[in-house]
Amino acid sequence: MNMNCEQYKEAIAADPSASFGDGATHVAGCNSCAIFRVELQALDGRIARALAIVVPELKIPELPPVGDGNIVSMPVGRKTRRLAPWLAIAASFALAAIIGVQSVGNAPDSEYSLADDILDHIGHEPAALKVTNVPVSDEEFSRVVNPSVGSMDRNVGLISYARTCVIHGKTVPHLVIQGREGPVTLLLLPDEMVERAQTIDRNRVNGVILPVGHGSIALIGERKENIGEIERKVVDSVEWSI
Repeated sequence: MNMNCEQYKEAIAADPSASFGDGATHVAGCNSCAIFRVELQALDGRIARALAIVVPELKIPELPPVGDGNIVSMPVGRKTRRLAPWLAIAASFALAAIIGVQSVGNAPDSEYSLADDILDHIGHEPAALKVTNVPVSDEEFSRVVNPSVGSMDRNVGLISYARTCVIHGKTVPHLVIQGREGPVTLLLLPDEMVERAQTIDRNRVNGVILPVGHGSIALIGERKENIGEIERKVVDSVEWSI
């Protein structure tokens, strides 16, 4: 029995990493569910990283002596109530640690933040991830990949989507190439320099951010997509404007 959108979203929400029934067949032809899957898997990754942090040991300062310096024994009920503020402090330390890790990960210049921004952006443009054999016009391609950005050979594959978008606070060309397994997002990032290739591996999402000259490119597709095949064609054809 074919899976509908409601059944697919319920199944992947229960386990974002699971393979189930006709899910792959359904999501291959449903842009809405494909975007839902990417967003859910990105959220799942963030939660996993937050839970994996190491919280520093809480050191409780010594309390000053009471009265003549002797420790005063308190009734069991009152002692239990005294622990509550310290438990609250411990919880605050844990929360601060999580916020600290998230702040570092989302710093404007971090490579990880760039990957997050890319996945978030893809999730908000479902119309781009459409399986089609209709290419964009030469005029539309030239408008997006123009001399102010650089040049790229459009024969790298069937380019079905070309828009100018804001990624990581910068206006860049957002393209989609029809791959063997489905649509592959290509982002040209002339002002984003990364020191080394960065893999984007989020369950069923397969991608990479590559340094190219004084900028970088990002490619994101399905898990089974041979990104390397498209990567070689794109890298060889991209030339930034100086």
